[in-house]
Parts: sequence; C-alpha cells; structure tokens
Amino acid sequence: MLATFSIVACDGKAREWGVAVQSKFLAVGGIVPWAEANVGAIATQAYANTSFGPRGLAMLKLGFSAEETLKKLLETDEGREHRQVGIVDAHGRAAAFTGKECYPWAGHIVGENFAVQGNILVSRKTVEAMAQAFEGTRGPLWKRLLEALRAGQRAGGDRRGQQSAALVVVKEKGGYGEFTDRMIDLRVDDHPQPIEELARLLDLHELYFGPTKRRVKLSAATLRRVQTMLKALGYYKGAIHGKLDGATRQALVDFHNTENLEMRLQKDSQFLDARVLRFLEERYELQMRESPHSRGSRTRRIPSRI
Repeated sequence: MLATFSIVACDGKAREWGVAVQSKFLAVGGIVPWAEANVGAIATQAYANTSFGPRGLAMLKLGFSAEETLKKLLETDEGREHRQVGIVDAHGRAAAFTGKECYPWAGHIVGENFAVQGNILVSRKTVEAMAQAFEGTRGPLWKRLLEALRAGQRAGGDRRGQQSAALVVVKEKGGYGEFTDRMIDLRVDDHPQPIEELARLLDLHELYFGPTKRRVKLSAATLRRVQTMLKALGYYKGAIHGKLDGATRQALVDFHNTENLEMRLQKDSQFLDARVLRFLEERYELQMRESPHSRGSRTRRIPSRI
C-alpha cells in the first residue's frame, strides 16, 4: 500500500465516521479504510498491516481512545516503522503515526475530529491542503472527505500518480432501508482519475439515497406536466387531466421503483421530491431528443431493484 494519502474523520453532530483514500495501487478501498458506527474509523497504509483495521475497531469498541488504540497496535508490531496509520474514535479524538521507514515524503496532520496522512507524496503540501479543505468545507461528512482528497491531489498528491480511490461513511441505521450502518461504501479500483470518478459515483449515490431537501406540491399544473412526462416514458396510460388519481399515483410509484429512487418516494402523495422531479424532467428530455415521435410507445420496464 505504498504511495497513498487518506483522511479519517467524524461528524459528531451527525454521528458519522468515515475514511477517504487515494493511491497508486489497485483497489485501495479493499485494504485501507475501516469504520464502524459509534466506534470510529481507521486508515492503515504504507506497508499496511491490515489487521490494524479489525483489531483497532475492536479496541475502540472496548472504550480505548484513538491514541491508546494506536499505541497498542504499534507496540506489538515489529514492522511498525514501515506503517502509517490514522484513527478517529467515537468522541472525535484523532491520532496518527508515520513510521521512520516510510518512503518520503511521508507524514501526517492531526486536527479536531480528523487525521490526514500520506506517503510517497510530492511534498507536505498534500496533507496540509487536505486538512485545510476538510476544515474549510461545509456540508455532510462525505462531501468534506471528498474535498479533502481533491485538495490533496491538486497540491501534488501521490508522486507516482493515481490509480484507485475509495470513500466509506458509517452511521447507525444509515444504510439502505436503515437495515445496516454502511451509509456509503464506494470504490474506484482502477481509473486514470479515480478521485473525480469517485465524485461522479457520489453524485449518483446522493441522487438515489440522499435525503429529501425540498418537496414540490403536486398542483394541477404540475400534475399535468408530470403526467405528460410519465406517459412519454411509458409509466402512465391515462388522460392528461391534472388530477392525482389512482393511475397517476401508481405511475409515480412505478417510476420511483424502476429508477431506483424508492428512498425518495414521499409518504404524502400530494408531494414529489424536487430532485426526483428534476430527474424525471431529464429522462423526459432525453427521451424526446432520442425519439421525438415515440410518445407513449415505450414498453414499460421491469423494476431494476437489487
């Protein structure tokens, strides 16, 4: 796991913990990031001792601080001078270590609720830029982690280049359907610009699983527009009358489920998630550009759920 830069961090208010990493290494997401909701997050890299992930989380779960966990992990590892580790615990306390045998430039910065670390970097400016970006970015934890990676790359990043990136965020019941704590787990295993590809995937993740930030009232005028678009896309077979009847409700449910937008389906059918409406408009415009004379002729698709 040579040539890697990463950040471990938490958002105490949102109760989220995460890791973001980029490396000139295949599938870095399968090795470096480890996180558990209400416990903490760990990045293990350089000549990575991958046991630091599960063992470290187990110690954090027992109540050890980030600093105490780091000390215990290192004291039993004969190869510690080849390791690099970043840890943030349940309370936002962070700690990091860079072994003396890590290839230069190698080092870390520990701040409030985060630690950034990297090895085989162009210079210290990479971790400095990451720290500044994390502290200066507003928004959800995943966005702050992403901007830290971007800043690190702009400042020079890995001196061997780019190959893979990953971002993990955990939160209690933050996963799909609130069944697990794995809120975000996205990986780019091999790509010439892995951080920007990761950003593209995060944008899709926000579309499919992000929270509703604004709702649109389904007035008669809006309903006529929605019915027109749903009909062109093959979801609605009824008349364009601007009334929220059973056929329109079902068409909206089918659209959400087929397009994997079920997490944004509103319990109150009088409203539509504003991001879903925009997505519907985009799909409609694309349909019209591709086949301007095929209104209503599209075969209804089988829902593409997991």
